[in-house]
Amino acid sequence: MSDKPHKMQADNGKDGGEEGRGTAVITRTKPKAKKPSLYRVLLLNDDYTPMEFVVHVLERFFQKNREQATRIMLHVHNHGVGECGIYTYEVAETKVTQVMDFARQNQHPLQCVMEKK
Repeated sequence: MSDKPHKMQADNGKDGGEEGRGTAVITRTKPKAKKPSLYRVLLLNDDYTPMEFVVHVLERFFQKNREQATRIMLHVHNHGVGECGIYTYEVAETKVTQVMDFARQNQHPLQCVMEKK
């Protein structure tokens, strides 16, 4: 490459002897935003974690009110598993980690998992 500045030639619309009558097709494509996959966050029943602790977890990490949290906790207790919410992958993964860490800090064996919806 040389250090000399390059002169640009003006485009006068003449291309191979034609008088600027080229055709161009402009297409607009709508971006197809793919909906992100959703994941269910589930609590699993065990025989050791106190019911009140599960209610607290549901209120703290899933923004459930007392009535909603109690209903979900009883569902987990009676059916072995209960859904806390449905989220995108990153949010679901974060909530699972937060719940598991919080349960361990409080010495409870509560299990929280996620599954693709």
